[in-house]
Amino acid sequence: MRKGFISKRLRSGRKIVEESIEKKIEIMKAENFEWIDVQNPDRSDIEELAKKYNFNTLNIEDCMTRFELPKLDSYDDHFFVILHFPPLAQKIGISKNSQLSIFVGKNFIVTVHQGDLKPLVQLVDICKTDSEQQSKNRLLGKSSGLLLHEIIDVLVDDLLHTSRKIIANLDELEDRVFDETKPVARSIALLRREINRLRRIVNPLKKFVIEIAKNVKRFSESKDEELTLYFDDVIDHIDKVIETLEESRETMEIYKDTDFVLSTEKTNKVLGLLTIIFTLAIPSTVIGTFYGMNIDLPGGLGESLTFLGPHTMFIFIILASSVPAIMMYTYFRKLGWISN
Repeated sequence: MRKGFISKRLRSGRKIVEESIEKKIEIMKAENFEWIDVQNPDRSDIEELAKKYNFNTLNIEDCMTRFELPKLDSYDDHFFVILHFPPLAQKIGISKNSQLSIFVGKNFIVTVHQGDLKPLVQLVDICKTDSEQQSKNRLLGKSSGLLLHEIIDVLVDDLLHTSRKIIANLDELEDRVFDETKPVARSIALLRREINRLRRIVNPLKKFVIEIAKNVKRFSESKDEELTLYFDDVIDHIDKVIETLEESRETMEIYKDTDFVLSTEKTNKVLGLLTIIFTLAIPSTVIGTFYGMNIDLPGGLGESLTFLGPHTMFIFIILASSVPAIMMYTYFRKLGWISN
């Protein structure tokens, strides 16, 4: 397997050079409403829109906050919602989400974000050009409610695509877990972090999409049944993402436990081998210790044994060290402590 597959497939902890996103305000006029997309805005830009569409001051503050909890505020002529989605890139060690703030009324829809949601940026590009006229007509041809569905739908589809990448990572990780030559602890930790981050995004998302489906009917000329079917399809995709993430989390726990067991077994084998080596070396260590003392011993410097030649004492020491070691080795093999 390729080393570092997590970082290539998903947003891992690898440092990514982030491109600076310039401030951009795009206004796309449709027959019945207009779509205003604001990327990386200044406070003055949001305040001008607030004066034009009578936005609540607290919602303006929420738009300017880089991270605000998901929420939905409903008013007589519009509603305001904050949703979170995974960004295109993130800094090392920081698990951040990208915030999307949306104001929806009968004749307008305003989206505020930092420009790092690629599917949303692509929708804006489609509506600003005539290169994909059919898609442009589908997005701007009916009502603000249907456009809101399209925006949420492409972002949820991106989540679904990311969850499928996680499944691909799990398949590759399974082979690495059982390969003792490749460490996988860091890969497991990175993928677990990615799964948990997506779960924190997706779990509240379903609740807010259901609330959006209830509120958006007030500002749409489409039939209630049509909008309901559209948003039910989005909710079904969210359920698939949640189900995939839950299964992936359970699988990751299995892989984590398996890797721990295999690593522990490998460590025990190494420690067992070192213990056996040390045990077999005990006889020679003991003999060497005695003859290293400054006392008279048989065969010492003061007494020379030569019945096996000039190296008789050396041969005797080798035999005295080897015979107990061989006996211990044979006994350990009989007990099964040393495998073949």
